[in-house]
Amino acid sequence: MERYQNLSGRSSITGYEIGDGQIVVEYDDGSAYLFTKGSVGAGSVTEMARLARSGYGLYSYIAAVVKKRRAKRIR
Repeated sequence: MERYQNLSGRSSITGYEIGDGQIVVEYDDGSAYLFTKGSVGAGSVTEMARLARSGYGLYSYIAAVVKKRRAKRIR
């Protein structure tokens, strides 16, 4: 799991793991969710990966665009 930089200082996201057509997002409460191109679309997975690497805007993107369309809860 890569550490999310959280450049805004306001995100509850702590980590992420990018795979082929998917991304796992980890939160500060220990929960982690899998988002796939099947659950959110390939464009959203690509954008989430870009935001995760940049360390800014991932939480806002999930809240505004992706919402609860995750593939599954990992933990």
